This record gives sequence, structure tokens and C-alpha cells, in this order.
Amino acid sequence: MKRLLLILSVLLCAGAAHAASPLPSDSLYQLSVPLTGQDGRTAPFAARRGTPQIVSMFYTSCTMVCPMIIDTMKATRRAAGEPADLALLAVSFDPERDSVAALRRYAAVHKLDQRWWTLARTAPQDTRSLAALLGVQYRKLPDGEFNHSSALLLLDGEGRIVARTSVIGRTDPEFVAAVRKAIGG
Repeated sequence: MKRLLLILSVLLCAGAAHAASPLPSDSLYQLSVPLTGQDGRTAPFAARRGTPQIVSMFYTSCTMVCPMIIDTMKATRRAAGEPADLALLAVSFDPERDSVAALRRYAAVHKLDQRWWTLARTAPQDTRSLAALLGVQYRKLPDGEFNHSSALLLLDGEGRIVARTSVIGRTDPEFVAAVRKAIGG
């Protein structure tokens, strides 16, 4: 029992040291943005630190490109071998309509496993800042729909951009290779 407590204490100290260490200057986690996921929990973007992840932006009422973005993220994860240490994050740029309930419904309809997937929303001003940081452009149209660019970004565990692709609707072999390399595969 003492040995188990010692191991747990060492692990907790190591985790605290990582969390207390400063972020790299090129980390996207430098942007202080709270994200609220489909589970209703709110955490800072930087709380995702420690795990490589694929990040994109979308909105739930989109019927054309956004489902392709989500499917491409799924396919990329599959092509990389379904790694347990790869997270998927899609942030809505329509926080007015994309409530937590809307994100939850979208996740259910698209069968997104919450072990890997986070669909998130944030405040409108934070949405714009995050989009700029990710290099995603969007504008709301009079009918409530959006014109937007599409991109998938691979972040390392420290929140640095490792790779980027605008290939949507199929996997990008170079991007998949970057994912495999980032997770040590």
C-alpha cells in the first residue's frame, strides 16, 4: 500500500510540474479561451494540453462542408490507426445557435465517441479570436448560414501546430503521416 501511495504521489507531482511549466511561445494555448463541450463542462483551451489533437471549426446546422470536415477528422483518426492518445476537437463558429444541447445532438447523430471527440462552443468574441489563430475564415450570411474556409490542424501536446491540411472529404496522406509521427507511430 505504501508503495502504491508513493507511486501516486510521484505521478501527481510530475503532472503538477507539467501543468506549472510555461507554455512554448508558439503554443495556441497561449490564447485564453474557455471552451464549453457537448457534455456541458467548461474548461480553458489550455486544459487540452498534454495530448496531440486534430482541431477544426464547424457549425451544426451546416449541411454540406461541415459534415465532411467531421467525417474527414474521423477518417484521419482511423487512417492513423485509431490512436488512444489522439483527441479530436471541433469548435463551432455559430455560438448563437450551437448550444450545448445542439452540440450533444450533433455528436449523437454523427456517432462521435466522447472518449476522443469534443464539440465545443465559446463566446462570439472568443470564437473570432480562435478562428484567426487557426487560420479559419468565416462570415455570417443574411440567411443565417456561413461562408467559411475549411482546415484541419494537428496540434502537439503543447498546442503547437505540427501540420495543417485543407483536404476535406478524404484523408490527406501527408497529414495522416504527420499524425502518426506526432503520436509516436
